[in-house]
Amino acid sequence: MQPNTLLDALLAEAGVSHAGLALRVNRAGRAGGAALRYDHTAVSRWLRGQRPRGQVPDLICGILGDRLGRPVTLDEAGFGVPCGQAAPGATPLAGFVERATALWRGDEQRGARAVEVPAVRGTPAVMPVWEWENPPDDPDVSRGGVARVRPSDIETLRSARAHYEHMYRRAGGVATRARVVRFLGVQTAPLLRGSYGDELGRQLHRATGALVAVAGICAYDSDAQGLAQRYFHQALRLAKASGDRALGAYVIALLVNQSLFLRESRQAVSFAEAALRTAGDGISPALATDLYAMQAKAYAQLGDSASARERIRCAEREAERIRPGQEPDETGYVQPGLLNVQVAEALLGLGDLPAARAHAALAVRSPAHNRGKVHRLAILSTVELCQGEPDRAARTAAEMAERARGMESQRLRDRLRGVRDELTASGSTDARAAAGLIDTALRVPL
Repeated sequence: MQPNTLLDALLAEAGVSHAGLALRVNRAGRAGGAALRYDHTAVSRWLRGQRPRGQVPDLICGILGDRLGRPVTLDEAGFGVPCGQAAPGATPLAGFVERATALWRGDEQRGARAVEVPAVRGTPAVMPVWEWENPPDDPDVSRGGVARVRPSDIETLRSARAHYEHMYRRAGGVATRARVVRFLGVQTAPLLRGSYGDELGRQLHRATGALVAVAGICAYDSDAQGLAQRYFHQALRLAKASGDRALGAYVIALLVNQSLFLRESRQAVSFAEAALRTAGDGISPALATDLYAMQAKAYAQLGDSASARERIRCAEREAERIRPGQEPDETGYVQPGLLNVQVAEALLGLGDLPAARAHAALAVRSPAHNRGKVHRLAILSTVELCQGEPDRAARTAAEMAERARGMESQRLRDRLRGVRDELTASGSTDARAAAGLIDTALRVPL
């Protein structure tokens, strides 16, 4: 069972306690001739993912709808068709908006508990990508709400995306996630429910999708994989509503990266292929570079050396076409040296240590923000250890540990632990000293 975060968020929005909902359900049941005897423990079970029996879900929607002054559907309350069983394209955009904003409220209200949501696999993981790639598209995204959306609101969302992305790179996803999620709930949700025409609406959905993607990145960095996946799927749906295929391809690149982390190698390959195919000529060279490089890593995980090296060549060809001033804001992460560290990881997986070291060393020498530098140093240290040079690896790891200080990132902590364990196992005196520096960095609580 997955926690019903949608119902949890609706209860908080409506100001209804667990006992209060149970009392109202019992009253509604009696009015319809049914003897119901629910209490707060039953509501707790519903919030943990258990589906109420019979007509109780409809009663709950009616109760919450009356309280909120707007209709609440089964989907919005988390009682719709189970994830992955709905027909492609079945959820209208308006219904999606309500579900998305409910998740934002639920994430903010549940705090640390929100990270417990597991990532879906198989068909439920693939379906959002399939829906993005295939018809039907949204013919008109205009909406008639209370508040009028203005072009300045779109600029505010774009500025917020850049701000939170910079904060993530500087401080990590753990520190940034709560802030971006609060911004989504307080500032962004009213705009999506506001009044706008089709053209402005598409800009609104694009700007929101890019911001939601940052929330997903922060959740991923916090090791909340299920939550990150939900945000990425939301961003993909918003990208489709915007009509911007290139933005959708960017979001899929985030899903590819997560698939690699989850060791879903074949899924990573197919997702990247979908992005490259569907975005077509609209994809930027920087994004194509990253997608090909991640495909190379996926093929390396699968042990397919020929395909991995062919994708490396594709990535290198695309990298030659990158023109920084002509790239969209979202691909700013494709900085000098990123391709080298991606290739180094792929070659390390294939066992080609000399080539992996050459690329890792070049990546470290290239300019990068602190977060990227930590990752690059970790890869170089691992390669140096694999080549039997623990003392050199220790010096590299010491610099990595120093740069990682102050970053609240679960992914970087995992990376640091991995390097520490490798250093400790080497038996070198310098390596053990470097492992101690990493332990010091890890003692800083998240």
